[in-house]
Amino acid sequence: MAVTTVRLQAEVEQHLEAIADRLQRSKGWVINQALAEYVERHQLEQERWQQTLTAMESAAQGKLVDGNEVHEWLASWGTEAERDAPGPRK
Repeated sequence: MAVTTVRLQAEVEQHLEAIADRLQRSKGWVINQALAEYVERHQLEQERWQQTLTAMESAAQGKLVDGNEVHEWLASWGTEAERDAPGPRK
């Protein structure tokens, strides 16, 4: 495990101590949890941004799915006549 030094504002330090006391955990544990959640959220945002760029490129190339086909497909879910997902128009 690595060691990193962080300077905290007094108000943040007070809140951190209160949280650690309430959870009966160390300040280091609380900081690790908070940073792990932040890193995970940041990674998800990056993945979503990449998916958005990919979708925009597909749309720019004309690879689109008709909205009515999507609604019909969704309406078929759970029925005897459930459809396969519609593909992009070419």
